Amino acid sequence: MQYYQAKEKKIRGTDFKEVYKKCRKLYNEIEKKSKRRPYVRSRYFAKSKIFLGLFWQHIFEKNNYGDQMRRMQYLPCAIELIQNSHFNPTSKENPNRKSEILHRFHGQTAIKEVFIVQIKEDMKSGEKFLISVFPSG
Repeated sequence: MQYYQAKEKKIRGTDFKEVYKKCRKLYNEIEKKSKRRPYVRSRYFAKSKIFLGLFWQHIFEKNNYGDQMRRMQYLPCAIELIQNSHFNPTSKENPNRKSEILHRFHGQTAIKEVFIVQIKEDMKSGEKFLISVFPSG
């Protein structure tokens, strides 16, 4: 398994509000650069757009603030991985929807913590969405 070595560190914080504020600031900077839906361009997918809106929907489906905070802490690392990684992801068809492919990229933070970034690709439209970021293990 190949891991992308990120230079970014995960967001530090002790409570949900602190982590959310830093994470939202990063997201808002990306959002200002686009006219419609916020996105980043992916090196692996030949500079195609990876839309970030589904990330927030997925985060807030979780009922536990600890789990939400744990996932949000890795957002800076995930964005760097999406933009710069050229390693092949683990890809499989979505078992719930046959028209989607799920790609999982593996990375390490600057302090060697392993995390996974999951991207959903809609086969009909070709659009790609960041769904989730979470620590491995």
